[in-house]
Amino acid sequence: MEKHINVVATLQIVYSIFGLIIATAIFILFHVIGAFADDHEAEFVLSIIANVIMIVAFIVSLPGILAGIGLFKRKEWARILTLIISVLNLFSFPIGTGIGVYSIWALVQPENVEVFKN
Repeated sequence: MEKHINVVATLQIVYSIFGLIIATAIFILFHVIGAFADDHEAEFVLSIIANVIMIVAFIVSLPGILAGIGLFKRKEWARILTLIISVLNLFSFPIGTGIGVYSIWALVQPENVEVFKN
């Protein structure tokens, strides 16, 4: 069952980094579109939207990265944080749902709960 904990940790980190990559691509795209627009007001609005998307993505992704690192170190707080993130991931169909279901299943197994208590 230790292998499942490592897989969940890896999935959390990769999924969170993937979210940051997508947000960065949107950030760049909005700034490029704004630069090509001949309207200063449109450029300003697109810049604000891009910045907000990037900030939100960072805030949403940071807990997943921290939880994954904590799982590798077998910290109990990371197991709890991952369970919370996994419940929220259930609403992100289809990839987030799959990761959420697998993470919840793996982290509530009695053998794995004991690993985090030591």
